[in-house]
Amino acid sequence: MQETLIERASFAGRHDFDLLPRSADIQVRPAELPELSALAEMANRLVPGVQIGADSLGRYFEFDPNCILTFCRRGKLLGAVAFLYLNDAGLDALVLDEMSLTHPDMKFLARQDEEVSAIYVWAIAGQGRAMAGLGNVSEHLSRPRLVLADLYAHPATAAGRDLMVTLGFKPIPSFQPDLWCYQRPWNRVPKAGSGVETLSCHSTRSIADARY
Repeated sequence: MQETLIERASFAGRHDFDLLPRSADIQVRPAELPELSALAEMANRLVPGVQIGADSLGRYFEFDPNCILTFCRRGKLLGAVAFLYLNDAGLDALVLDEMSLTHPDMKFLARQDEEVSAIYVWAIAGQGRAMAGLGNVSEHLSRPRLVLADLYAHPATAAGRDLMVTLGFKPIPSFQPDLWCYQRPWNRVPKAGSGVETLSCHSTRSIADARY
């Protein structure tokens, strides 16, 4: 899969991803195997420069069927979002630019019976009102296995960057170029004496000399 892309959404002002309103109009659910070809075709059509094969999607879908969520409205498939649920080694490899983001090694992914250390937004594509379902996605990511994991992503377009800013993502120091992080509200650390919350996304290795 190519670089992560977050498609344009119509939000006014800034929103905290975990506090987005849920949509009764858009249904968000794990993808089903027969949908993978349609989802790959949709991503290839909607996302310039991205070529996603159903076989590639299927490999990660088989490892964890909950890593691909679909957006549907009145039975019509509008799009999907794919995540990499990373273990501790995966989080380190992401921040230190030591993993392939096009074909990530399975050793970096958390097993289905394992707590997730970080969630990488691998790709998202949608049409119509699909992005109105992002609040439903945040609800899915609040399940016990996922709730403590911060989100990471790369902006591949100006629209993607705007959306990440809107949802509370911020660029972080990292050996991985242009890596952004959304820290879950319950993981934020108040700045001493100010009451201001700050991000504390980090790897187990020092990244003091890393690039932004």
